Amino acid sequence: MTDAMTERGTAAEAGGAWADPLERLRAAARAREAAGLRRVLLPRDGGHGGLIDLASNDYLGLCRDPRLAAGAEAAVREYGTGSTGSRLVTGTTELHAELDRRLAALTGTAAGLVFSSGYLANLGAIATLGGRDVLVVSDRTNHASIVDACRLSRSRVVITPHRDVAAVERALAERDERHALVVTDAVFSVDGDVAPLAALHQAARAHGALLVVDEAHALGVVGDGGRGAAHAAGIAGEPDVVLTLTLSKSLASQGGAVLGAPEVIETLVDASRAFIFDTGLNPAAAGAALAALDVLETEPDLPERARDRARRIAASAARLGLETTPDPAAAVVPVFLGAPEDALHARDLCRKNGLKVGCFRPPSVPDGRSCLRLTARATLDEAELTVLRGALEVIARSTGRSLHT
Repeated sequence: MTDAMTERGTAAEAGGAWADPLERLRAAARAREAAGLRRVLLPRDGGHGGLIDLASNDYLGLCRDPRLAAGAEAAVREYGTGSTGSRLVTGTTELHAELDRRLAALTGTAAGLVFSSGYLANLGAIATLGGRDVLVVSDRTNHASIVDACRLSRSRVVITPHRDVAAVERALAERDERHALVVTDAVFSVDGDVAPLAALHQAARAHGALLVVDEAHALGVVGDGGRGAAHAAGIAGEPDVVLTLTLSKSLASQGGAVLGAPEVIETLVDASRAFIFDTGLNPAAAGAALAALDVLETEPDLPERARDRARRIAASAARLGLETTPDPAAAVVPVFLGAPEDALHARDLCRKNGLKVGCFRPPSVPDGRSCLRLTARATLDEAELTVLRGALEVIARSTGRSLHT
C-alpha cells in the first residue's frame, strides 16, 4: 500500500466518513460575507428602471443605437444565430474578415484577429507569445485577464510597480531569458489613468522586447477619432507593438481582438489555443461591431464627448473632497472610499439617489482601496450630470469629508 493510500485510509477511519466536499465552500462564503466581499448577480433592467447608468462600459452610448441593432439583425439573417464552429473550421464569415481588417485600419496596425472575447484575446496573445524562454514584465494593476494570461504563459513573470518605467527597464536588463514581453493596460480599469506607452515602448525596444498593450478601455475613447492610446502615443503600427482590445465597451458589442505585425497574427492562428479551440464570435456581434465602427467614423466627436463627461464627473467628486483620479484619461472615474462596507454603503446611496454605479472591492482592487467606479458616457446630458452631483454630495456628507466650493 502506498503512503498516499495509507493517508486516505487513516483520514476516512478517523472521521468515520469523508468530509462534506461542499463545507469548505460554505466556510469560504461565510468568511467573504463577514468581510463584505459577497457578490450578487443583479439582472439588468432593460433600461426602464429609472436609474441613470454610470456602471456599464457603454462609453459611447451605442448599446441601444438602432444602427447597431440593424447591423446585428442583418448578420443573423445572412449567417444565422451561431458561428457554428471555431474560426478555423466554420466560424469565420466575411464579417469576421472585414472586422479583422477594419480594427487594424482604425488603430493603425498591420493586421488583426478577432476572438470571441477580450479576455480570450489577452489569454491568446500573452500565453502564445510567452514561454519558458520569455520573461514577462507586467504592471501590478493590470487586468485579471492579463494576470491569468501571464500564469498560463509558463514564463517567469516580474510584477512592477504601477506605471514604473525604471522598474520595467531593470527587469529587462537583468533577465537571463533570451526574449521578453512588456505587458500593460493602456487605460487602467479602476484608476482610469493611462500607461506611459511611449516610454515603455522605448524601454522594450532598447532591450529587444515586445510591448503588449491592452486597449480595452481606450479604444473608442482615447486619441483622435477614438483610435486608442497606442495611436495617441505614436507607437501604433510599430512591428514590436501588439495591441489587444475588446468589442464590448465603446463598440457596444461582444468579442475581442489582437492587432499587430503579420508575424504575430500568423503565430496566433497557428498556435494560440484560445483561438484554435474556441468557437468563433457569433455573427450578430460581428455585425454590431462593424456598425459601431461606422458610427465612430461618421461621429468623430463621440470620443471627446465621453472624455469631457469623465473630466466633469471627476471635477465634481474632487470639489466635494472625494478621492478620485484628477484628470481621467478616458471614461473611467473612480471614487475611493477605503473599506468594502463603505463602498457598498455609497453604492446603495447612489441607487437611492437615482444612479447605478460600479462597486469594486478586493480582489478586484487592493485592500483599503474599495471604490465606486463611475463610467462616463458620451450621451450623458446636463440633467443626468446634475443628478450625479447630488448623489456625490450625499456620499461626501455620509463619509464626513469636507465640502469644497
